[in-house]
Amino acid sequence: MIIIHENEFTERQLDRIIEMAWEDRTPFEAIEYQFGLAEKEVIKVMRNQLKESSFKRWRKRVNSGVSTKHLKKRSQEIIRFKCSRQRAITGNKISKR
Repeated sequence: MIIIHENEFTERQLDRIIEMAWEDRTPFEAIEYQFGLAEKEVIKVMRNQLKESSFKRWRKRVNSGVSTKHLKKRSQEIIRFKCSRQRAITGNKISKR
């Protein structure tokens, strides 16, 4: 059995974990690399932090063939954890549009 101590993470870190888990292009390996949580631990965090309906929707998406959530299913290797279309943030201010 996996034991997760969610109180080891700040609220901001938990928000980031949830955000990364929702993103289709962020593999579980990236979450593990940054926060030390394996896929089963991420699932437990999501189950505890989300409403039941939101958790079920997320699990359905992950299980329904979103092959980008697992590095082994990807056709290319990940070098960095940032989308190429994501804007750069400079000086702690989001770039103006």
